[in-house]
Amino acid sequence: MTTLRLAWFSPLPPARSGVASYTAELVPLLQHELAIECFPESRAHDFIWQHRRAPYDLVVYQLGNAPFHDYMWPYLVAYPGLVVLHDPRLHHARARLLLSQKRFDSYRHEFWFDHPDATRDFVEYAIEGLGGPIYYFWSMLRVLMNTARVVAVHNERVADGLRASFPEAIVRAIPLGKAPLAASRVERQETRADLGVSKTGVVFAVFGKLTPEKRIAPILRAFASTVRDGVDAWLWLVGDAAAYPSLVMELEELAIADRVRVTGHVSERAIGRYLEATDVCLCLRWPTALETSAAWLHCLAAGRPTVITDLAHLVDVPTIDPRHHRAPAPLSAVDPPRPGAVAVRIDLLDEDRALRGAMRTLATDISWREALASAGHAYWLANHTIELTAARYRDVIHEAAARPAPVCTDLPRHFTEDYTELTRRIADHIGISDAVSFLR
Repeated sequence: MTTLRLAWFSPLPPARSGVASYTAELVPLLQHELAIECFPESRAHDFIWQHRRAPYDLVVYQLGNAPFHDYMWPYLVAYPGLVVLHDPRLHHARARLLLSQKRFDSYRHEFWFDHPDATRDFVEYAIEGLGGPIYYFWSMLRVLMNTARVVAVHNERVADGLRASFPEAIVRAIPLGKAPLAASRVERQETRADLGVSKTGVVFAVFGKLTPEKRIAPILRAFASTVRDGVDAWLWLVGDAAAYPSLVMELEELAIADRVRVTGHVSERAIGRYLEATDVCLCLRWPTALETSAAWLHCLAAGRPTVITDLAHLVDVPTIDPRHHRAPAPLSAVDPPRPGAVAVRIDLLDEDRALRGAMRTLATDISWREALASAGHAYWLANHTIELTAARYRDVIHEAAARPAPVCTDLPRHFTEDYTELTRRIADHIGISDAVSFLR
């Protein structure tokens, strides 16, 4: 069988990007049977001439909302391929890029194309700077859904939703896999000692870039309540806090600054140390772009009990509601994890109470923590190893390479305009059009 040649568009380390780390883990597992050349933003300009010289069999785009992915948009329309959606709602990315460049007409026409049934005047609301969370209502996916050979997401329910919304598109689910971040028991004690945590204290942790969507404010309130109840608890916020400017003020208002440690951005090696030293991982999310949390999978792989938000696209994850116990009996005595429950779920409609109950019970019931940790690790092993991801990628890549590119003739002009019209007119006028025929 001929080896497929792939152009792989993705951020790469040292970029502070989960997708960069994902690519660094995944590509080596595929390289022995696929010839993969990576194109981060810094060398994307090389793709066109290399593709003309020796065409690639398939272009793979690792696409998300972060600015690291903005450079891919012109390519994914001009060179249709396999689009892997890490964030199946991309309005934030498109609004940020187009509006920051004052390309207001491009934003208008792209939104109208993507959402022909939406109120057309919404674009003026966004152009005036009033977007933000409301972007979650409109995904802005139609351009890529109409042009990609195959679209892949990391959740089967999300895939089903996209198939229903875009019946002409080919949508596949590829499980998100993460390799475990190893650390030793010695490093556990060293890390706790370095951060001034008592040997018997219970450590809660949040991993990843700190944003309001990670539900930091409810977590801080629930943690403060747990501490007021006399629990020897600590909270680690392991990630860049630049996007959460009110953090210091909230810690002071809740009088918990002495029990919270904010690390800033840390390396993956350091994340392994923090995971080993953590007792409970808090992996909450709302609003959601329907993403699958890589941080949550790292926690499962490390054998840590986890708390997640009860979201519609995660309904297939076996979870337990922490409110099903009767005080003062410990939760494990009344409502132990049902077989296979891998995480505690938090109802958004009762978030504060559910989170307080979950943190208090997990802090005081070691057997319940151990049961959840064991079930979570088994769930990761069965569904979310990087090897399972690589195996599924191979199938989807071969399928995408064999499919023709869809024909889409009504795209917004900013996707089809090559911006060489003036150059070609000048060349025609002075009689050197043949010399610039490569622009056509």
